[in-house]
Amino acid sequence: MSNPMHTRKNGRINVVLNHKQNKQEQTSNPLLLTEEEKEKHQILENFEKELEEYVGLGEVKRLIKEIYAWLYINRCREGHGLKTSKQVFHMIFKGNPGTGKTTVARLIAKFFHEMEVLAKGQLIEVERADLVGEYIGHTAQKTREVIKKASGGVLFIDEAYSLSRGGEKDFGKEAIDTLVKAMEDQQHDFVLILAGYSREMDYFLSLNPGLPSRFPIAIDFPNYTTDELMEMVRRMINEREYELTMESERHVKEHLKKLKLEQERTFSNGRYIRNIIEEAIRIQAVRLLRQGLYDRDSLVTIMKEDFNFDTSHVKLN
Repeated sequence: MSNPMHTRKNGRINVVLNHKQNKQEQTSNPLLLTEEEKEKHQILENFEKELEEYVGLGEVKRLIKEIYAWLYINRCREGHGLKTSKQVFHMIFKGNPGTGKTTVARLIAKFFHEMEVLAKGQLIEVERADLVGEYIGHTAQKTREVIKKASGGVLFIDEAYSLSRGGEKDFGKEAIDTLVKAMEDQQHDFVLILAGYSREMDYFLSLNPGLPSRFPIAIDFPNYTTDELMEMVRRMINEREYELTMESERHVKEHLKKLKLEQERTFSNGRYIRNIIEEAIRIQAVRLLRQGLYDRDSLVTIMKEDFNFDTSHVKLN
């Protein structure tokens, strides 16, 4: 994937987050050139600064810039008495765990609130169990209650494909029907984001012919590159006031290269990095206790032997 994809198909914006872009490419051709323009568009400026705190996500930044520009120009048209129209911002997020889907949903909720698209800007994150009931009519009731909580904000449904796993007689279909009705009746009251693994989400959408057209924006979240994963490792280590030896850093990098090839479809990306860092800190603590080392250098140093990359650990993540 050498180039980022940002295409339209059947009226939908399709975005592929190209994690291989470097920082210079991501920040080239800025929309706001002068300090006066930056001050005038402070919401966009603040949002872009917040996005820079995260590894990757360059194409999300690009998409938000596009949405911001449309909203701002629409207001300018309104000020000149020209026709304006509302857009629907329901979205599909596809990708492995730990690729930033929930983070992006939270940022989008905040952005839409600041742009006065959403009244409250809260993120309500749910899964199948929060929507599907145990008897006829129960599911519609549960789903409507969740939609009510999400009113004025973003409703984020993770592993959304699980709603269609039970077949025609499963109550998951009732949840889908209730969501579709709410998308029509309250289309500007909340933003619905369906998320999950890419292959499963594609199959889920194929089972519901009327569903894809209701989501004008689709974002693919590919696995992070090895270099980006190492950047996450360094950030997490620094945040916790630890340091990696050169040997331990090489050890982690080689492990991640191998693991990414073995677990392309199931790799948990950021979640996996957090897990191995937290485990390394625990193992280091046991090592220091055993060795009786309590000086500052020992307390902050994570060594190669503090990373436990055995087979059982990989399976757990």
